[in-house]
Amino acid sequence: MPDGIEIQLKKGVLGLCVLALLQRHDSYAYEIASKLAHAVDMGEGTIYPLMRRMQSDGLVETYLEESRSGPPRKYYRLTDAGRDRFDTQLADWRAFTASVEGLIAEGAAPAENTEGHHEA
Repeated sequence: MPDGIEIQLKKGVLGLCVLALLQRHDSYAYEIASKLAHAVDMGEGTIYPLMRRMQSDGLVETYLEESRSGPPRKYYRLTDAGRDRFDTQLADWRAFTASVEGLIAEGAAPAENTEGHHEA
């Protein structure tokens, strides 16, 4: 079972992941949820409220497209505001992960004792 930090990290980047998927191509909610479930182990129930919030925030818009396997599907596509948000969040994510990686790399350096000698 994932611990608290893993859950919080996933929730924190979920919006960025959705924007990244929609940056590639338009998609319907079940397809997005399936990709997220596979890639980052997020439950399907998490995506629908997020998609509604993104739509009300003007980041995505919807349209219906006929489906060969049932009723028409509601597809999501990024708006200009959604593309701008993706670019901003991606830059923020890259800066954040670079900072974290830098801290981790520092922590992996050989430890020194109080006399300034490397410990054996």
